[in-house]
Amino acid sequence: MSRKAPVNEAPDAIEILEILARIPHRYPFLLVDRAEEYRPSQSIVGIKCVTFNEPFFQGHFPGFPVMPGVLIVEALAQTGAVLMSKSLDVDVAGKTILFMSLDNCRFRHPVRPGDVVRMPVEVVRARGDVFKFRGKALVGDKVAAEAEFAAMVVETQ
Repeated sequence: MSRKAPVNEAPDAIEILEILARIPHRYPFLLVDRAEEYRPSQSIVGIKCVTFNEPFFQGHFPGFPVMPGVLIVEALAQTGAVLMSKSLDVDVAGKTILFMSLDNCRFRHPVRPGDVVRMPVEVVRARGDVFKFRGKALVGDKVAAEAEFAAMVVETQ
């Protein structure tokens, strides 16, 4: 049984239903709410609207809630996976996209409840089913995190 992602009206925007069809992540681990400025095999901007109801805020940290840095990087990776899935038109019924590497990762500003995180991700290199990316997580004009990372398409069956 093949699942195909729904086609969006705006060719450079990707709404939540298409994201759900393109990557396997689900609550509480889905960390991209929508994407925009999609350019096939080139770039995308992921959007994460951070709310106080996120499950990690209960323990990270009481009295001063901060989004864990590893989850910010995961949100960047999920944004890259959406770009890969759409660019390669990956049939998600038998394949998924897995994180391969992380380099030059830096955390610069905390992400707090109420923040909207914009995640511009660009392709540095693409060879077949392997993409290398460079991305940033921005809150307003402040860089919360930045990293280079790679991902690949793998068979799940």
